[in-house]
Amino acid sequence: MASIFRWEEQERSSQFLNDGFQQRLAAWNRRRLAPGFPSDNWQSQMDEDHRMQRLEGAFLEELRGEIAARAAQAPTDVDGFLAWFEDLQVTGPGQGDPLFPWLAREASVDEFKYYLGQEAAGEAGFDDLTAMTQVKVPPDAKMELANNYWDEMGRGNPKGMHGPMLDALIRELGLKAEIADTVWESLALANAMTAMAANRRYAFHSIGALGAIELTAPGRSRAVADGLKRLGFDGKARRYFELHAVLDVRHSEDWNEKVLRPLVAEEPNCATAIAEGALIRLQAGARCFERYRQVMWG
Repeated sequence: MASIFRWEEQERSSQFLNDGFQQRLAAWNRRRLAPGFPSDNWQSQMDEDHRMQRLEGAFLEELRGEIAARAAQAPTDVDGFLAWFEDLQVTGPGQGDPLFPWLAREASVDEFKYYLGQEAAGEAGFDDLTAMTQVKVPPDAKMELANNYWDEMGRGNPKGMHGPMLDALIRELGLKAEIADTVWESLALANAMTAMAANRRYAFHSIGALGAIELTAPGRSRAVADGLKRLGFDGKARRYFELHAVLDVRHSEDWNEKVLRPLVAEEPNCATAIAEGALIRLQAGARCFERYRQVMWG
């Protein structure tokens, strides 16, 4: 209960943890990341971008402030750090949340629609985040990021691309991922992930956040896949979650050994930034799980 109380107190005093700001930031992210064309108003758009980048930075710094003390406890030697990082699978924010056993065993179709609709609207796109994060990182880590990206892209097979698998399930359920219909907690998660990947001063944070997803996603994906199977959805509909329940186990092992290990070995100071990114991602996820439970459980 202490952590929930702390969040509620912060949310009342924060200019960022609310519907208005997160919807505005999500809409801006959608515009700035979409392919476009030259326009006559590019200077005014740059002015708006500058304003939003300052707000985005302040938002991310607030999230850093939440977890900085815990991240500072992460060791900076390679083996010690990897042990600390891997322990987040058990001790990190949101791990063991009762939402997922409930989804597997009890949630109705309508409750699954709510959950998946929120998650889809807050999905920042692991493939795009990885592509942005890998820019100019050292070669060993870059190679594994590229390999992970290629898996996300179905290793060249359009039918194996991960993003469209989730889109297919969303279409089957008749859901529309609209910013206005999404709780701010889900938008904040996606906005934080985008902020870390899009700004090079947070590149190591993004690596930590993406690594935390790989580390913790298999259990959640397994629960969601089991719930969908219980409700009668076929293998095609469940494919995205069935795949991540298995594939992300290997992805996490490779991420830790081939991305985190060489980075921390070369620059021990990056361990703290990686730890902060992982904790920001897990804390944002924990907020989502709590909000979903409040909505669905009353």
